[in-house]
Amino acid sequence: MSGSSAGLPALLALDWGTSSLRGWLMTESGQILKEYQSKHGILNLPEDGFAAILEGLLDLWSLPVLPPAIACGMVGSANGWAEAPYLSCPVSPDALATSLKPVQTGQGVLSIIPGVRDDGAVPDVMRGEETQILGVLALRPDLAEEVTIVLPGTHSKWAQIHQGRIVGFRTFMTGELYAVLKAHSILGRFSAPERPSDAESIMAFEDGVRIGASEDSVSSLLFSARSRVLAGRLSPAAVPDYLSGLLIGNEVYSGPRLKRGASHRTVLVGDDALCARYLRAFRLLGQREPEVLGNTAPAGLMKIAHLAGLVPDGARSQPFSGVGA
Repeated sequence: MSGSSAGLPALLALDWGTSSLRGWLMTESGQILKEYQSKHGILNLPEDGFAAILEGLLDLWSLPVLPPAIACGMVGSANGWAEAPYLSCPVSPDALATSLKPVQTGQGVLSIIPGVRDDGAVPDVMRGEETQILGVLALRPDLAEEVTIVLPGTHSKWAQIHQGRIVGFRTFMTGELYAVLKAHSILGRFSAPERPSDAESIMAFEDGVRIGASEDSVSSLLFSARSRVLAGRLSPAAVPDYLSGLLIGNEVYSGPRLKRGASHRTVLVGDDALCARYLRAFRLLGQREPEVLGNTAPAGLMKIAHLAGLVPDGARSQPFSGVGA
């Protein structure tokens, strides 16, 4: 990387999911120059679709032409801009980089990262999380030999990494199940509109975590969100926190039992507030405390762009250093 190009835009990187879009304009070294976030996920697009969003982003950032561009997430699904077929585990960073799906956008070429498929006894798939996983390995190469990466969210993933490859993973519908129960079940109707006190919220969440850490059926455990209110052991206002704790507790209890290796190292990746809830659950259940890395998608997008030759892989004096403008 030459000194003259060190601070210039070199990559437009997009994490384009079902309900939201996040974008970053980065230098060759991975420094973030600009950041963008909107609710224009693939199911919430304007009339002119994907191309209109991309053109608007170029206008917003005063980019006369599309720089090298890469995207991960549901934009590469059958309902996305163009389908990027899944790769089967085990999957290496190089395999993802050599399997990009090029799309002619009208402004230039957008390279879409394929998803990953686990063809085990219980088949599983991911789109977008594979890029966050590569971001972890880019930021922390010392973890590549053996680590479990937990990615909380609507569909939480527990991924096993061995020798730098994604060797397997499982999905927990924790976030979606919480949303459905809260909005469309008798448990949600049992909650009160007022907010609980901070102390009550924490206590309800922690009680839920402890009860959720069980071999019992989740459907049976969930009913306790009603029965505990009827027994006077949970206030209606604290039902959402209790439900959150119960579902997260069950996931954190079950996740380590699905490991396919001997790794004792665990990393949490994603939204800070959500990772903090998971971290509390790990502590409450006496499990080894995971390291929290936050959002690693920009680092993963740049890593794949480097491997694919979209951006020169120069020396990184300040890698992935945050928003500059």
